[in-house]
Amino acid sequence: MQEISTRRSNRERSGQTREKLIDAARRLFVEKSYAETSTPEIVEVAGVTRGALYHHFADKQALFRAVVEREAERVAEEIEAMAGPELPPIDALIEGGHAFLAAMTVPGRTRLILLDGPAVLGHAVMDEIDSLHGNRTLREGLQAAMEAGAIRSLPLDALTALIGAAFDRAALVTETGADAQSFRAALAGLIGGLARRP
Repeated sequence: MQEISTRRSNRERSGQTREKLIDAARRLFVEKSYAETSTPEIVEVAGVTRGALYHHFADKQALFRAVVEREAERVAEEIEAMAGPELPPIDALIEGGHAFLAAMTVPGRTRLILLDGPAVLGHAVMDEIDSLHGNRTLREGLQAAMEAGAIRSLPLDALTALIGAAFDRAALVTETGADAQSFRAALAGLIGGLARRP
């Protein structure tokens, strides 16, 4: 029994150390940028040893990926919370889009996911991360809408990529001061335009 308890507490400590590193790295990557942040700074802010960093992450890029994955996961959670299965399919897509834009207003998130992510990790890795999170929710919503006959049947992967790119662009420009309401309205119109006409 003692051995199980010790294993659990070691696992919990290890998980807490990993979260401290991700939190510290996120803060520094947003404040200073990925390129300007050093691993000694990260371990100092996290309050852990350099050995702890390399126990959890192969290098700074691997830690950056963990930061981006956590951000992307949180965005997907917010989308899913707003676009529940009780909504009609097109409404769920529109509400999910609004939730995405709202989630992307968290300070630093647009930079991490849409700017530094592709630059540091490459587009292929970012596409892989997005396909597990934000674009996954969009793809599932589009598929559900097609299956319900609410929108026209179109190539699903291509449609997901195009609409996802439109939402990413809206997040980028609204962060720089563009009118968020006009972009929300335009994106809702874009989704509404997919509706199957009687």
